[in-house]
Amino acid sequence: MPENAPSSPPPRPILSIVAPVYNEEAILHELYRRVSQVMDAQFGEPWELVLVNDGSWDRSYEIMLELHEQDPRVHIVNFSRNFGHQIAITAGMDYAQGQAVVIIDADLQDPPEVILDLAAKWREGYEVVYAIRRERKGETWFKLWTAKMFYRIINKITGVNIPLDTGDFRLLDRKAVDALRQIREHHRFMRGLSVWIGFRQTGVTYVREERFAGETKYPLRKMLKFAMDGITSFSYLPLQLATYMGFTIAGLSILGIILTIILRLSGSKAFYGQATTLVMVLFLGGIQLISLGIIGEYLGRIYDEVKNRPLYIVDEAVGFEKRETGPTYR
Repeated sequence: MPENAPSSPPPRPILSIVAPVYNEEAILHELYRRVSQVMDAQFGEPWELVLVNDGSWDRSYEIMLELHEQDPRVHIVNFSRNFGHQIAITAGMDYAQGQAVVIIDADLQDPPEVILDLAAKWREGYEVVYAIRRERKGETWFKLWTAKMFYRIINKITGVNIPLDTGDFRLLDRKAVDALRQIREHHRFMRGLSVWIGFRQTGVTYVREERFAGETKYPLRKMLKFAMDGITSFSYLPLQLATYMGFTIAGLSILGIILTIILRLSGSKAFYGQATTLVMVLFLGGIQLISLGIIGEYLGRIYDEVKNRPLYIVDEAVGFEKRETGPTYR
């Protein structure tokens, strides 16, 4: 080959491993070591690791650049600010070029070794393979209980059957990834969306480990918002509850009026005074505010969609320069 001849683009990866990163400087080297060890020693086919820097303010981005210099198969999507975990997953899928994409958390609670089990099911013909948590080490009883209740409740009130005890750790075939890339809603619940798109789906069980280092990025406040996004994305039940409460209170009011008339005619003094009236007014006011709050949650989400802003803004993409095609969506 002539000395100045242009080099051919690298082979398209079979698997793309996508890991959202937010302040994980203490973990990134170990994440790369374990992923590369599994993929090189046992997978034996072209692969890439797509790290999405979700507005980290520690040394995460510098370490990502070091890893890319060390291994060109490490690619980086650097956000202009923090856009959130679910958006980072979306960006990773937009940039990933593999025939299948594995979503994995950077904190190593999801063992990279399980990727081989996911890939084995994919080779059997499944387009979505999710990882089911048989055991969750190092987590409090409160988090375990709330997670269990959340998935059971959301399966009761929504039209999608999200597998119990699963997270975002899963493998998606290119067909499934392309289908998800068409869905650009802002309040994203990827676990529900990956079920909603259909295709052949199955699961593999694994033991979820304790966080390798650092602190959890999902405190209670974020977990509540995440739960709200999941419910409002797939269910109208909260809106229907406001209607049910209205009819229930109206029915009780009619019964109360009839009862009051009967007691007044019979000479009873049970309903004299203003305390009962005050309590009822406060009760009805509370129900009205709750109903308005539920409506407001849905209206806020409609407002976000109507603005049609991009899901994320990329400050820099590293390692994608030689690709024949870039990401289609933002």
